[in-house]
Amino acid sequence: MSPVLPPGKGFTDFTVLDLDERGNFLDPGTGRPVPHDDMAIFLGRSLTLPGETTDIVVFVHGWNNTVADAAASAARLFNSIEIGLAEQCRRYPGLAGYRGYYIAVRWPSQSNPLPTGYRRIRDRAHAMTTNGHAEYVLAALLGYLNTLREQPTLGPPALQSRSGQYLHLVGHSFGGRFLGEAVKEAANPQGPAVLQLRPRNPDYPYTVDNLLVFQMAAHPEVFAHEFAAVLDDAPIHGPVTLTFSEADRANCVWHRLIEHAPGIGCQGATTWPARSITLRPVEQDYTDHELYHPLINVDASWLYRRGRRVLPQGAHSDFWYPESIHLLLTLAAHARNRP
Repeated sequence: MSPVLPPGKGFTDFTVLDLDERGNFLDPGTGRPVPHDDMAIFLGRSLTLPGETTDIVVFVHGWNNTVADAAASAARLFNSIEIGLAEQCRRYPGLAGYRGYYIAVRWPSQSNPLPTGYRRIRDRAHAMTTNGHAEYVLAALLGYLNTLREQPTLGPPALQSRSGQYLHLVGHSFGGRFLGEAVKEAANPQGPAVLQLRPRNPDYPYTVDNLLVFQMAAHPEVFAHEFAAVLDDAPIHGPVTLTFSEADRANCVWHRLIEHAPGIGCQGATTWPARSITLRPVEQDYTDHELYHPLINVDASWLYRRGRRVLPQGAHSDFWYPESIHLLLTLAAHARNRP
């Protein structure tokens, strides 16, 4: 069994943005929701992108995280990215000179680790997007980052080199649903978002470069209906990549009981044109053919198995492995090679 990634020790700097139960950004100084008219000012005050930045990583945590747990999860992910690059730099030649800028989005996700708690947070996450402002607020964040960063541009055809900052979205569980909502809203703004991403077009191909969700808590056909725009006409240039494991009891059992179908985190997305591959060990590479695809299911059942017999939710949060970081870094490097 692969070793579990160590908890984050906080040596990687990152910015934390908090959401309330309505999906509004919270001002850390006052603890009050940020008015939509002040959102651009708030983001400008909260985010400072160093000139040497090459990649922006936005992480949204999943179910049942305290405020401290959410920060620790973000630190764990971001530190693991830095460690993975330091230890395996030769494996990702496209990431030479990598300089990451990291953002964690926290939201009130805590409940008891039982079906009743899962249902309550499911309903809250849904309300934060349908009746609240989470999708608009996160879309505004993506839009702000898109105006702040230098867009990667094509270099000489023979070299296919690019400069600028790449934008990667990483979510876990319900956090992946928030990001999906944000990308969808950014493609077709209908709410009080202040800044929006421009939709994909031949003159503006680079917006979100990757959307990676570990153990997504959503219906397996969500990309055929609710998130269809994410695949059809949204500001995302790279693939939507989704891990799944048969040992994820929250998605395999609870999601089936509550939603009448197992979640994506149990079996992957069933929407065409989904492609399924297997999570690779760190010493094995993914092929370009596997990653040149709009929707990728990654079967991690062989690894994401801890907690199956102990925790009611099973292996729902059992993705803290070097193999997960290997997938993330491969996708980041692959963004440099896409046509």
